[in-house]
Amino acid sequence: MRIQLRHFFVALLPLIFGLGASWGFAFSQNTCGHLVGPIFAPKCHWIQLEYQLGFQMAGTLFGCLIAAVVGAWLERRSRRRLTQTANLTQEVQ
Repeated sequence: MRIQLRHFFVALLPLIFGLGASWGFAFSQNTCGHLVGPIFAPKCHWIQLEYQLGFQMAGTLFGCLIAAVVGAWLERRSRRRLTQTANLTQEVQ
């Protein structure tokens, strides 16, 4: 059960990073005036959404990279533990 939870939380990392980046951008740029100025602000709603999606994709990519590194590290750690256990059982016999 513990291994499944570990894999579940590693798989959640891209989602968490993507949503965090998207929300971070949305809350920091609450109006279009910050992006293009007050003259073009009424026409830039779609541009703001495109930027928000870009931040979400970048956050998801970063989360995927972090999940890959953490998953590889956990796999390496578990394999090292298995080989140490196998070596100890061979020495005992």
